Amino acid sequence: MDVVKFPYEDAGEGFFGQIFRPLAKVTLSTPMVTKSPVNIWMVVDTGADYTIIPRHFSEKLRISLEHDCMKDETFGVGGRQTIYFYKSRVEAKIGGFRRKIPLAFFDNNEIPALLGRLDFLETFDTEFLKSHFVIFRD
Repeated sequence: MDVVKFPYEDAGEGFFGQIFRPLAKVTLSTPMVTKSPVNIWMVVDTGADYTIIPRHFSEKLRISLEHDCMKDETFGVGGRQTIYFYKSRVEAKIGGFRRKIPLAFFDNNEIPALLGRLDFLETFDTEFLKSHFVIFRD
């Protein structure tokens, strides 16, 4: 069985103690950037319905938010956010695993990239270890 494993990020001291964040390196490509895919460290977020990345990645992936996406709103811990759903799927790679996933963009660059459940996180057996590692199994 294939396995991909990532260490958590040490996010520093919080009010209640040291914060560790589960991250995964995801490589995204579109038909416009197959020769230079984009690597993004994403927060593995079981509470995120969708995989959503900061706005500036739309330029790197050569996706026009105005022409290639549908504008919508999402609600979460941070409140209401405008997001742009890409009308096609993108290829996402974690280690040797490849998926065709739906992708959205935040309307700003302040929120971290979120690896969400729909057609991506839910396609793996995922473990969050107390030793501060996240493991993906096919």
